[in-house]
Amino acid sequence: MADGTNASDVKLRCATLHDAERIHALVHLHRDELVPRPMGNIVENIDRFLVAELDGELAGCAAYQIWPEIGDPLKATVELQSVAVRAPYRRRGIGRLLVKGVMERVAPFRAKELMVLTLTPEFFASIGFREIPKTHIMHKLYAGCINCTKHANPFTCPERAMMLELG
Repeated sequence: MADGTNASDVKLRCATLHDAERIHALVHLHRDELVPRPMGNIVENIDRFLVAELDGELAGCAAYQIWPEIGDPLKATVELQSVAVRAPYRRRGIGRLLVKGVMERVAPFRAKELMVLTLTPEFFASIGFREIPKTHIMHKLYAGCINCTKHANPFTCPERAMMLELG
């Protein structure tokens, strides 16, 4: 990678099955910051992943999940997941490009909000996310965090809940 490379040199695209192993390896590289994803989960959700490439190399990835609100489908929340950028490509706008790409990808669903659980709240705040109490995302905590193998209780987990209003 040449010095001075930035997000404008990056190709952002929808992931394919050919990307699954590279996505798995990237998420595994960031196992201290991200919830692990088994290969089967990545394959099952490959249609919800975006990848950032630079000169044929996987520079980063991001995915999303839609969480329904019981009794009101119009209040579904989109969760941003597995946002990762390989170390040599960081601080070049690729993470921001991936988040914006997910936002564009989910725009047709007309969801009202995009949420993320993160250990890097400063990055997401720079995009416009605001911190919220985890009690505001109980549906996510129940459906997703309940199966976490890293922490016994989602309320003691160090990840911060953040939200971005979409519409």
